Amino acid sequence: MKVNVIGGGLAGCECAYQLLKRGFEVDMFEMRGVKNTPCHSTDSLAELVCSNSLKAQSLDNASGLLKYELARLDSLLLKCAYSSDVPAGGALAVDRVKLSESVERVLHSYDGFRLIRQEVESVDDSIPTVIATGPLTSDRMSRWIQDFLGGEYLNFYDAVAPIIDGESIDYDKAFFGARYGKGGDDYLNCAMDKQEYLRFYEELIHAQRAKLKDFEFEVFERCMPIEVMASRGVDTMRYGPLRPVGIRNPHSEERPYAVVQLRKEDGEGNAYNIVGFQTNLKFGEQKRVFSMIPGLENAEFLRYGVMHANTFINAPKVLDSAFGVKNKPLLFFAGQLTGVEGYMESVASGLTAGVNLARRLNCKEDMIMPATSVMGRLQRHISMPSEDYQPMNANFGILPILEDAPRDKKKRKYKYSLRAIGDVESYLKTIKE
Repeated sequence: MKVNVIGGGLAGCECAYQLLKRGFEVDMFEMRGVKNTPCHSTDSLAELVCSNSLKAQSLDNASGLLKYELARLDSLLLKCAYSSDVPAGGALAVDRVKLSESVERVLHSYDGFRLIRQEVESVDDSIPTVIATGPLTSDRMSRWIQDFLGGEYLNFYDAVAPIIDGESIDYDKAFFGARYGKGGDDYLNCAMDKQEYLRFYEELIHAQRAKLKDFEFEVFERCMPIEVMASRGVDTMRYGPLRPVGIRNPHSEERPYAVVQLRKEDGEGNAYNIVGFQTNLKFGEQKRVFSMIPGLENAEFLRYGVMHANTFINAPKVLDSAFGVKNKPLLFFAGQLTGVEGYMESVASGLTAGVNLARRLNCKEDMIMPATSVMGRLQRHISMPSEDYQPMNANFGILPILEDAPRDKKKRKYKYSLRAIGDVESYLKTIKE
């Protein structure tokens, strides 16, 4: 049986894999290569648009717990991420090109996979379909979705950090090292003293910003532009991405007043992402202000930061917890279009949609993960009634409260994960492929 997957991003590729491995033929429609988006740079499948970090791996972090759950469900994107990783301390970061190549290689290895370069403008809902067109869905497809669902879109702005040419960095000023020594030399640090920081702060908050079009400005907190963060107070950045704790500057005996960190974009260090520097400054202003950072005085920008409108549907009005449309059992949505926020969260939604579409076609009950798991809570987030529906990412705050929770914060987080793991393992024993 043939299934359509519309969109070749993280969610779409994960969804396609879950269907292919279960014996279904998949036609994947991807418009890039015919029509580009404002933020994509290539026509590659599973392209990472923003950061190359997939966040924490350890079980004292909800992102680490989500990775455990995805691994247990045989996530293609997670396997490809580990095979294309670059050093990032306790986080999982990837070489973008290698990740895309790995995903494409696996999908094309299936005889039943066909990639069609075409902008889809409408959907025949009589054909089993997963819509995973992402937050940058084309205008024509957006209009069809809005008309079909009979509901309104909700919009927010997302921001992308700049990427710097590694050869243009002054390594006599910048130095390698991670906070508290975790991860060895995975990050490149640019330290500031108080005067340097205050000058940078003043220029940043007064720098010219690019004009935003078409949508009201509403930023998701986890993707806050650095200039917006700075405008909230002179020390806000120092308690955020520029926090100096756990960093020692080998070039000076003094503790840095603030530290800008850069993370490798590839294994060789040819390019670096400025961590936490999502921005909407004009390109010229980015060059001027960010070049004030010690070590980046002569930085060459391979990609400037940009802001763009991310679109998501009012999922609780139209989707069930399997990511299916309530009155159309063989039509699914997946990815950030549904209101999950983050790379691995999008992967989780694609996996859920693919597995559940396959299960419905095989006349089996939906896979609904335990409420104590991250995937289970995301399934419930997109389907539970909400008066003010907003994007959600993996965090322990969405999980049911622990009984007898330890006072120690780290132990408490581990206990959340251990509870989830136990419930996930018990649940997986009860469902059959």
